[in-house]
Amino acid sequence: MDKEPSKQDDQNQPQGDQANNSSLVQKIQQLGQSNVPQAPDSNIHVLSIIGQVEGHVQLPAQNKTTKYEHMLPQLIAVEQNPKIEGLIILLNTVGGDVEAGLALSEMIASISKPTVSIVLGGGHSIGVPIAVSADYSFIAPTATMTIHPIRLNGLVIGVPQTFEYMDKMQDRVIDFVVHHSDIEEEKFKELMFAKGNLTRDIGTNVIGTDAVEYGLIDGVGGVSQAMLKLNEMIGDNQGPEEQVIQ
Repeated sequence: MDKEPSKQDDQNQPQGDQANNSSLVQKIQQLGQSNVPQAPDSNIHVLSIIGQVEGHVQLPAQNKTTKYEHMLPQLIAVEQNPKIEGLIILLNTVGGDVEAGLALSEMIASISKPTVSIVLGGGHSIGVPIAVSADYSFIAPTATMTIHPIRLNGLVIGVPQTFEYMDKMQDRVIDFVVHHSDIEEEKFKELMFAKGNLTRDIGTNVIGTDAVEYGLIDGVGGVSQAMLKLNEMIGDNQGPEEQVIQ
């Protein structure tokens, strides 16, 4: 006689499905995507920096944010995984926490594998150093980058040390951008402190081709150009002996 399936087996099946669904929901909430490309599918990892870069203080629920504590482990995983040969950074950010943004920028700049960034809608404020931290950067023709001085939110103590702290933090951002792009320091400062370009602030809103003209971004382009460039860099990185003819 055939053995009838037990009730216990029937009960276990839904529990397994629920566990899978729960894992999927958790992944969507943490990473903002339903599935993470695995090594057999692609040798390129995509890192998206969307909305506002969230630092040590949690932003309100209605804000669309990129939590830097989620990004840093992903960058370590990219560096460690031998099957991932290149990294693309997609940027559409209004900026955010300065130190969190600089941490992301330094991590991307220190990765040994080829990296390419694409500024899509905007790469404003602290998004500028993140964009230039890649080995090669692209900007969409209609995308913009706002360059402005460092600002503080909340309680500000009116003493000379506060100004000195802001000045040093600003120098850190300027130094990083100048060392990771082709823009001159004087030109970057000129854009940062320009008057009359922004309604409620000093600074400059730089659009696509202008960013390339100033030497801030390497080229105007989108996904196809970035993929071509990254694959070219991966090929150069491997050397002729390691390249596989497809």
